[in-house]
Amino acid sequence: MGGNDDSLLQRILIVKNRDIKRGHLGKVILTTFLGLVVAVTFAVLAEGIVRVRQWIKYERTGTIDEIYQTDSSLSLRVPIANEVQGGIRINSLGFRGPELENSNPDSVVRLAFLGASTTFCAEVSSNELTWPHLVWKKLKESLPAINIDYVNAAVPGYTVNSSMKNLRYRVEPLKPDVIIIYHTTNDLSMDSRALAGEQGIYQSSDNKQSWISKYSLLWFLTEKNLKIRMLQKDAIGKTKLKFDPQQLSRDFKRRLTELIKESQNVARLVVVVTFSHKLRREQSPQEQLKAANTALYYMPFMSTEGLLSGYEEYNRVIREVAKERGAALIEEEMSIPGDDAHFYDSVHFTDRGSKLMAKRVSDTVLESAEFREIIQSKMMRSANFH
Repeated sequence: MGGNDDSLLQRILIVKNRDIKRGHLGKVILTTFLGLVVAVTFAVLAEGIVRVRQWIKYERTGTIDEIYQTDSSLSLRVPIANEVQGGIRINSLGFRGPELENSNPDSVVRLAFLGASTTFCAEVSSNELTWPHLVWKKLKESLPAINIDYVNAAVPGYTVNSSMKNLRYRVEPLKPDVIIIYHTTNDLSMDSRALAGEQGIYQSSDNKQSWISKYSLLWFLTEKNLKIRMLQKDAIGKTKLKFDPQQLSRDFKRRLTELIKESQNVARLVVVVTFSHKLRREQSPQEQLKAANTALYYMPFMSTEGLLSGYEEYNRVIREVAKERGAALIEEEMSIPGDDAHFYDSVHFTDRGSKLMAKRVSDTVLESAEFREIIQSKMMRSANFH
């Protein structure tokens, strides 16, 4: 009997231990499940908060890339016609800005702006606060008797080569009288990236976004901000790009010369604008790192000194090419203060910065003898037409 009792007791203990283990496993599973629910709920709420904040600030919940498509016939990224995303409105021709109501080019003075994100101005509050619109507005106010319109043909990510193709196929058919060109940072990034690859300090995969950042705005912003902080920390000490500024800018000079030359075949007046940026030599090292935040994101192989030298060299080329080609030149790039009030990041303007940029451009255009000749010519044509 004693042996049977021991065997029964052992079986009871085994069953109890198994039940205890099952109970413990169940608690672990339940705890894990609840933890996942909380984590997912928090992530959804955080994503929602970020998108609400994005809407409050820009009147859009997604990223700026959602308003573009690739034109397969041109192999060129262009805005989607009639797209509206918050303060960004694309007209029926696929340009940011109002519709072109004048079908007869002889009856209107038409401006065309060539550039990239710093001319498209996604960071400002509305179409009406982009600097191309403000330039047009100033010219209209100064010349109320003249019919003036404009095309903002800039697209984020464009280089001078992109603008060349954009000019040929999308802008030239509109017969602009004045073409205003504002390029630098994307070309500097492209040229320096190629050299950094040759020196073995950069690979194209270094700046690749994770797959989840394509779907989550929260993840995209978190990933980008963490990378910017890391790059700011690494801006001093790590191996950085070594370059001769004039050798680096050699192809930029060739590209810009070709763009200005072709623009002069299209428009009577071509204006080239030197490039404004937040980074300044008079800033402290800490201020320079802060000012270089997004520039370092796209050019992580650069030091702040390298960025300064690059911007200065490319502006030197702009001045040189403008003089060689006889294009109108707008300088005073440092007249826009390098602070948070005027720059959204390293190169993009806030509303206040956009207003100062517009003043820079409109003042010079209004003083241009070539522009006055265009106005007189249009007035004579209009009088003869009537």
